[in-house]
Amino acid sequence: MVEIPEELARAQLTYNGEAGRAFIEELPARAARFLEQWGLRRSGPGMHGVTALVLPVVRADGSPAALKMQLLDEESAGEPAALRRWDGDGSVRLLEHDEPTGTLLLERLDETRHLSRLAAADPRRAVGVIAELLARLTAVRAPDGMRALGDIAARMLADAPDAVRELADPRERRLLADCAAALAEVAGEPGDRLLHWDLHFDNVLGARREPWLAIDPKPLAGDPGFDLLPAIDNHFVAGDVLWRFDLMTEVLGLDRERAGAWTLGRVLQNALWDIEDGERALREEQVLVAEELLGLRA
Repeated sequence: MVEIPEELARAQLTYNGEAGRAFIEELPARAARFLEQWGLRRSGPGMHGVTALVLPVVRADGSPAALKMQLLDEESAGEPAALRRWDGDGSVRLLEHDEPTGTLLLERLDETRHLSRLAAADPRRAVGVIAELLARLTAVRAPDGMRALGDIAARMLADAPDAVRELADPRERRLLADCAAALAEVAGEPGDRLLHWDLHFDNVLGARREPWLAIDPKPLAGDPGFDLLPAIDNHFVAGDVLWRFDLMTEVLGLDRERAGAWTLGRVLQNALWDIEDGERALREEQVLVAEELLGLRA
């Protein structure tokens, strides 16, 4: 029997409602099905985040792997196509995929070795790892059919005016409007690179064949500048914003002004979600990142 973590069940109910409830109820049967179908044997306790349950397993040939089960949504639907395109170059390898359920069999990485541990001890080195991975991941063109940053940017710009009016602080209203203005400057050229979208320190694990590999992409086609914010606001330190941004733009070879505009667009995206959830103020890290990139801090 597969035990369902209470935290995963609560998260699914909170974020996905009845669809999340149905996913949780179906998980034990899904696990049993794919353990048998793919000839797998469990080899340890399950792991989870907010969206997925991952079971460590052993394949019939004795090689270790990880069975990932998640509720399909707009963000996760492109994961197998992205992993196939990368083919292990900077990312975990995809071994099997069931399209109707979105179930994945993945290369087994070292789940005890997260880059977040290095980030706590040596943040500059950890940001460098993220930058080097992003340089490899975004070097390839996104496959056809991937969700597009241009569409996302257009929706954000359409939603921004109403969101700005919801903020209580006039200073924050001006700041969010400035983020939208910066995004509008670059939205007409959204790019076609394959983006990870969520490459923060907990989404990088140690591996046998390479020191570090990316996991859990929420991929889209777009400009690499839109991929920088997770490594800026994860393990957030106010004084780190500019050197983290500069290190990544240098390693990726990005135009600094353009990358700044896309990063401000990412701040806007996070703020729009918060406002939709009822917040009437920007989070401190959103304010600080935006002010640093807009040159508003002394």
